[in-house]
Amino acid sequence: MFDWLRHRLLRFLRVPAEPQPPFGAPGSVRIFRAGRNYYKLRLARWGVTQLGAVAGIIFSLWFFDQVQAEVAARRATAAKSSWEQAAAPAVAPASAQNEPAAAETSKNPKPGRTVPRDQWKKNSLHGAARIVAKWPAWIFPLIYLFEYGAIALFLVQIPLTFVATRLEYEQHWYIVTDRSLRIRTGIFQLTESTMSFANLQQVEVKQDPLQRLLGLADVRVQSAGGGGSGHDEKSGGDSLHTGIFHSVENAAEIRDLILARLRQFRAAGLGDPDDPNLATGVPPATTAALAAAREMLAEARALRQSLASPPSARG
Repeated sequence: MFDWLRHRLLRFLRVPAEPQPPFGAPGSVRIFRAGRNYYKLRLARWGVTQLGAVAGIIFSLWFFDQVQAEVAARRATAAKSSWEQAAAPAVAPASAQNEPAAAETSKNPKPGRTVPRDQWKKNSLHGAARIVAKWPAWIFPLIYLFEYGAIALFLVQIPLTFVATRLEYEQHWYIVTDRSLRIRTGIFQLTESTMSFANLQQVEVKQDPLQRLLGLADVRVQSAGGGGSGHDEKSGGDSLHTGIFHSVENAAEIRDLILARLRQFRAAGLGDPDDPNLATGVPPATTAALAAAREMLAEARALRQSLASPPSARG
């Protein structure tokens, strides 16, 4: 079931199953993923959200049921009072005239007095009932229709949001080669960035208290022109000059690997991998030397053939 939903959702969102490795030697490709505890954290947040939605639905159903009962009681009381008034004498006793005022005073305590919780709940229901009592009779079926529709949508979204949470975790791809790295994250908003070792300046590991508790960390890779990590943090997201390996379990290994390959890259004097001259994976200087050597070899072969041929053939 999960694989079917996963395939359908990725196909609907047009998300490739996995990214292509960036420029570099095929044997140097290393792939890293987000930590397992990162998925557990996102799953816990998803569960809390679902429980909050369930609590909200239950409370709304209970509240509207109480309000409906209060409205029905008020309407029954009003009908009974009108019938009694029609059958009673025109002038009521003074004590009876004061009863509604006393009842209203008991319902509305003086300002500044602390209202008990039960009394506050009753006052809230009474207030809502006074408002709803003026509505037409068909309003409650319509409200319950919306409530049941919300329950149906809630049940439908449970598997979809669960699969989306799982896919968001699976779509964290961090690929490192001997010349560049590529980071791809997200499913609804797909983000893919590639950084060349020719522009890398800084590699650091950051860890907040929650990540430290879960054994996770972020690896931040800064390229030329990034303006420092402080600006990136204030902006609240990744910049064009910063790549972040979010919530990985082996942050120290990734940092050491990038630094080691960065040192090898600079020691070898390799140029920018975006240079079209490097399409074959050979530096420009080596390409020019090979071309000159091939030319000299061709001239030497032609000279040898001319010397080996008979004099009549040369004439």
